[in-house]
Amino acid sequence: MLRLKSPGHDRFFQSPTLEATFGGAELNVATSLSNLGLNAAYVTALPENEVAEAVIGELKRFGVDTDFIKRQGERLGTYYLEAGASLRPSRVIYDRAHSSLCEANKGDFNWREIFEGAAWFHTTGITPAISQSAADLTLDAMETAQEMGLTVSLDLNYRGKLWKYGKDVTDVMPELVKHADIMIAGREDCQKCLGVDVDVPTIEDISSLDHFGALSEKMLDVYPNLNIVAITLRQSISSDYHRWSSCLRDNDGFYSTDIFEVNNIVDRVGAGDGFAAGLIYGLNNYDNNKKALDFAVCCAAS
Repeated sequence: MLRLKSPGHDRFFQSPTLEATFGGAELNVATSLSNLGLNAAYVTALPENEVAEAVIGELKRFGVDTDFIKRQGERLGTYYLEAGASLRPSRVIYDRAHSSLCEANKGDFNWREIFEGAAWFHTTGITPAISQSAADLTLDAMETAQEMGLTVSLDLNYRGKLWKYGKDVTDVMPELVKHADIMIAGREDCQKCLGVDVDVPTIEDISSLDHFGALSEKMLDVYPNLNIVAITLRQSISSDYHRWSSCLRDNDGFYSTDIFEVNNIVDRVGAGDGFAAGLIYGLNNYDNNKKALDFAVCCAAS
């Protein structure tokens, strides 16, 4: 997507200038993995115009394979970002209707050809939130990756502002989770996306892990196809001061990380994608899941 951000901590159009960069959850993960030294390819649909060429150029600059990007459709999805200040939260406005990916169909991508020689497929709950065809496309990709023996990771990434095409998130995401090996969730994603909750009350203090230990255990019970459930725990003290930690449950046990005090935040957008990339890297390079989790939360906090 094209990201248009008001400068510094300005409100929308308080300044006539908008800072233009490129982003998006899967794109952020792909570039982070490439930066960490893994081979990463990015699959999407982009229009035939100069803005889309700039996206491809940026991906190539970070060493991401762009060979499977389809050139079709009329426009690149956009979002507007207003950074928070002190106790004022950030704001996001999405403009993704009729974008190339929003209107892409599952028949547009030959997933068996794309996944040939690959070991891992990562996707998020943001793509299926933008249209029914994008949801069908995501499911098709996950099913094919699973059939071909790839490890499939899914970041739930609930974005309430995007679910506007007539389907509730709980109508779509449970079926996607059935085709994942590894699931990543924010503090409330399991409840909002899947309707899964536990009786143990949530405590605002992220050092209290009883709720998330019970929730992750229930997730493995409800979705026995999952091998790992990782939950990111971010506590916002103010717009530029967060506490970050995470926990993970696999078939052998439950693990948690230290709490990182993150002050003077430069840009909070994409921290969860940094976590996802760090977890994927860690699971591929470390000899146990606790080390992978520690590395992932360091990537998010930095």
